[in-house]
Amino acid sequence: MRLTVRGRLTLVYGGLFVLAGLVLLGAMYVLVSQRLPTAAAKFEATEVPVPGERLQVQQFIEGTREGTLHTMLTQGAIALAVVSAAAIALGWLVAGRMLQPLQQITATARRIADAPDADQGLHERIALTGPKDEIKELADTFDIMLARLDHSFDGQRRFIASASHELRTPLTLNRTLLEVALSREEASEEVRHLGRTLIAINDRHGRLIDGLLLLAQSERPMTERSFVDLSDIVDHVAVSDTVKVVTSLNEAPVAGNPVLLERLVQNLVENGVRHNVPGNGWVRVATGTLAGRVLLEVSNSGPVIPRYEVPGLFEPFHRYGTERLHSPGAGLGLSIVRAVARAHGGEVRAEARPEGGLVVTVNLPRAF
Repeated sequence: MRLTVRGRLTLVYGGLFVLAGLVLLGAMYVLVSQRLPTAAAKFEATEVPVPGERLQVQQFIEGTREGTLHTMLTQGAIALAVVSAAAIALGWLVAGRMLQPLQQITATARRIADAPDADQGLHERIALTGPKDEIKELADTFDIMLARLDHSFDGQRRFIASASHELRTPLTLNRTLLEVALSREEASEEVRHLGRTLIAINDRHGRLIDGLLLLAQSERPMTERSFVDLSDIVDHVAVSDTVKVVTSLNEAPVAGNPVLLERLVQNLVENGVRHNVPGNGWVRVATGTLAGRVLLEVSNSGPVIPRYEVPGLFEPFHRYGTERLHSPGAGLGLSIVRAVARAHGGEVRAEARPEGGLVVTVNLPRAF
């Protein structure tokens, strides 16, 4: 078992204290033993005429000397043990007191790391008070880093939202001009074909902008939540004219944003329908609860996807096996699903089916 920093500091402090006590006790033993007279030195200073009395005096002196040294060692060892125990206990308390600011820093960092999304919790600061020492400098540096990260994430969200809104106007204008040009009777077939192609490209750019707006919105913390049953949403959006859609619906109550949750389900169903096999393809959607969590599972038939490609499917603008220019989607479907799930305190994972296709599972907190 690895000792904590507090335990190691206490062990080092206690060990040094005991070592210093042993050195002091040994030095006292040597000094006292040198100061106590021996029997030979005593008889050199005084003459004892009677031989029997001389032997008795010699034994008395040696016994007194040995008893004094022994008493000093035993009593000193007991005193050292008692004082060392008190010093170790005091060292434990002092170490805990000295490390308390570090515990505050660790607790703040853990709360930020455990936030459902990367930018949630960045508004929190340590705001450590006390003398301006090394620990205070560390806390202040950590606060500066959090402030810069918070500002960066906030600026990124504002940029996406502003850029998306600004791009809506020219796209709407382009579509209007193209429709007006196609409505003219003198327009040739080549011009009409070119116009229809440009309108399709314009619509695709519109979907891309809508996806960026939704992605920016879904990455914000949920401030208002309402009761939503995912089974009702699935029953409403799980339809397709090209592949067979099979549903297995059980109650799946969650608390969140109904619009974002509907988009989550819709993106998963559309992704399963779009990336499928022609002819006899299928999509299965199931909802339910397990151990206090709500599960939404969407599986489909489709092309075989290598397992190492699966994590990249949740990245923005990533499309497996599809040329970007000819893809009907914007490449944001699963990215939006992941962002919405995280904003609601959940998670999403995908597994490649050996026969082809994916199994995407969304795990959300249950609303009681």
